[in-house]
Amino acid sequence: MRLDDGEGLLAGYVTGPAAATEATAAALVRADSARVVVLVEGVSDQIAVETLAARHGRDLEAEQVVVLPVGGAHGAARYLRRFGPRGTGARLAGLCDVGEAHVVGRGLALAGLGAHGSREDLERSGFHVCVEDLEDELIRAAGPTRVIEVFAAHGDVGAFRKIQRQPAWRGKDEAAQLRRFLGSGSQRKLRYARLLTEAIALDRVPRPLTGLLDAI
Repeated sequence: MRLDDGEGLLAGYVTGPAAATEATAAALVRADSARVVVLVEGVSDQIAVETLAARHGRDLEAEQVVVLPVGGAHGAARYLRRFGPRGTGARLAGLCDVGEAHVVGRGLALAGLGAHGSREDLERSGFHVCVEDLEDELIRAAGPTRVIEVFAAHGDVGAFRKIQRQPAWRGKDEAAQLRRFLGSGSQRKLRYARLLTEAIALDRVPRPLTGLLDAI
């Protein structure tokens, strides 16, 4: 069994109760001079994007690409205005959940970036949509067996089995149980954004992540 050092896995990332606002503030320091600004909903999305970029041998900092967690899709509009054609003029891209795609599309329109009525419209503008969310995408790409193997390597199988035995989750679809487990702790969600993105074969990485990386 391999027990990882949680702090080592998340080195360089903001964690804790104020992570959402602090991560945004930290990225904004670099974003005003960025060539490309990538808007994502939260820190777990930031970790996945940056982890995948590293797997492809890309240095986003050297490329002047900043991944900006906006604290939820409803926070995207202000940053689309700040960094779009009416602001710094950076090239924009992003990642969002399917349930929030309309929010991002409205923000793009308000920022002067045209109408975005469909998922295809968003993708043409560099914004890629997860179904249902990043965790769902990673679980489906890896498959439940591989996800549980990663849990085992990092000492979390016992905790996952406890959730499976809870009355509310007993007998439920295993993928849904895995998603519930990943969402049951903020630091767990961040750790496995990295661990699962590293564990999935490159030819099986979720389409929204690979599409976003291609866009930047």
